[in-house]
Amino acid sequence: MSLTVNPHYQVVTLTDIHSKLLGRDTIVDIYLPPHYEKGKKEYPLLVLNDGQDATAIGLKATLEKLTAEKEIRELIVVGIHAGDRMQEYGVAAKHDYKKRGNRAKDYSKFLMTELIAYLHYQYSISKNPNDHAIAGFSLGGLSAFDIAWNHSDYFKKVGAFSGSFWWRKRDAESIFYSDARDRILHQQVRKGKIRPGLKFWFQTGTNDETSDRNKNGIIDSIDDTLDLIAGLTRKGYRPFLDIQYHEINGGEHNQKTWGEAMPYFLKWAFKI
Repeated sequence: MSLTVNPHYQVVTLTDIHSKLLGRDTIVDIYLPPHYEKGKKEYPLLVLNDGQDATAIGLKATLEKLTAEKEIRELIVVGIHAGDRMQEYGVAAKHDYKKRGNRAKDYSKFLMTELIAYLHYQYSISKNPNDHAIAGFSLGGLSAFDIAWNHSDYFKKVGAFSGSFWWRKRDAESIFYSDARDRILHQQVRKGKIRPGLKFWFQTGTNDETSDRNKNGIIDSIDDTLDLIAGLTRKGYRPFLDIQYHEINGGEHNQKTWGEAMPYFLKWAFKI
């Protein structure tokens, strides 16, 4: 364990948390708010997939700026460094057509049964589900949505930055491929029951990619996200109240764009 102390957020890096479920040691960065003192008060929690990208997106500086300007509540952020992203991120209930995401169920169980319990024991985290959010980038965003959807008793807010909502059970080049049938997360939402109180924040960039499966002039990243929003709306969630969408003109599929979007997410999830 190493501790970097500064006048603002402290960053504690845990390197000795072994996960039996994942069969490996994990690396987790804990961002503690100014003047944090265990037991003094409880703080909201943000769990962040791809925590290794926190420096590249300027997370610490963003937290300090928004906190100093009183635009967000003080919170604890837990950045989980990714292991095998292509296997541990995904949809827990089903791997994709290339059998990626085979360990997504293990990752979800690690978070909910191993890490969360440790965090509540070790840190002063609010027990109110409305104070718990999870977010991620690209495949990490897909994973975050899936975890929140299936554990809405714990997480009440989820953020997906350029979420990989294309995740599908059939190759898009197949003559049998259908957006309606083969996008795994969209089907999970369509077939599932509404999760009362769960709120969603989505970000895309107009330059996330160039792929356009259905040749409708809209890149897949945006198309898949908007289709998911439409599915949530049909389920009963309300745009602008339960669902927020943030599109960045010229935004790309990279840390620079996600860093630009992060303040908007934090102000949505943890506004004072």
